[in-house]
Amino acid sequence: MKLLALFFAGTMSVLGQFSFGVRGGLPFTNFFQAASNPEQTFNSSATQFIVGPTVELRLPAGFGLEAEALFRHFQYNATANIAEELVHNTASDAWEFPLLVKYRMPGMFVKPFLDGGVAFDHWSGVKQIAGLVSSSSTSGANAGVVVGAGIELHLPLVRLSPEIRYTRWGAASEADLGGALQSRQNQAELLVGLIF
Repeated sequence: MKLLALFFAGTMSVLGQFSFGVRGGLPFTNFFQAASNPEQTFNSSATQFIVGPTVELRLPAGFGLEAEALFRHFQYNATANIAEELVHNTASDAWEFPLLVKYRMPGMFVKPFLDGGVAFDHWSGVKQIAGLVSSSSTSGANAGVVVGAGIELHLPLVRLSPEIRYTRWGAASEADLGGALQSRQNQAELLVGLIF
């Protein structure tokens, strides 16, 4: 009986180190940009939000491990006259999966923090229409390095954590559709986490 009680006490202790919540925010930069070409136009109507679940394992000495799945929906139109063909591109959505190490500085109600790690990105729904007869759809993935800084506010029942985050993606061109479109290597966001 004592062994069973110790097992449950240990399980509750480990589960108490996990935090769950939701993180969302606003991008400072568009996901895609037009390639440098005077014969093309680029218009973005990206939804100005990013949102998804977050989970954190708290470690000793103010450290923690954090994982997120952030969703963004976006649309764009890019047209270019390339070899007498019109290329029209639209996109639908992307998922970003940051894996971060977080360090919280000491404090009672307000704790500044720094975080850093890696992120993996998956986008889909990119379509290309060349002329009036052919079209293609593609998806892709990318990886990058993430750094961020923010503060954690301890409120009744929840923790609120606004943060500015910067991601440097590893590839300059995710989608090279006729030379009309490229993904941005530099991405900046204002995110707010609501952690239970």
